[in-house]
Amino acid sequence: MNRLRAGILEECKLVLVVRTDLKMDKGKIAAQCSHATLACYKAMQKQNPSLLQHWERYGQTKVALKISTEEEMLALERRAKSAGLCARSILDAGRTQIAAGSRTVLGIGPGPVKLVDQITGHLKLL
Repeated sequence: MNRLRAGILEECKLVLVVRTDLKMDKGKIAAQCSHATLACYKAMQKQNPSLLQHWERYGQTKVALKISTEEEMLALERRAKSAGLCARSILDAGRTQIAAGSRTVLGIGPGPVKLVDQITGHLKLL
């Protein structure tokens, strides 16, 4: 994503796209979303710290969405990356409910709301 100057940025958000086919319980979903949030945050510290600071200053908007399959998630990740957005998928360690290596949550952003919505606007809230 191009470096944008703090103060002239539009509203930003981070979306967390959760796979519903894995049937994770609420606690597992919360943990996986936390992993995705942290992965995106760390990536943005390096890629675009001014955009990250803007997102932090203006509420750190986060939205949880749902997706049905890993294939859909992978396609969404490719679209997000090709649009210049930060996109990080979380692979489960397999210590609890899910098989090791399962892709559970995709974090996209933080990024401009309009751009994120172009990629994820068709998805429903979790």
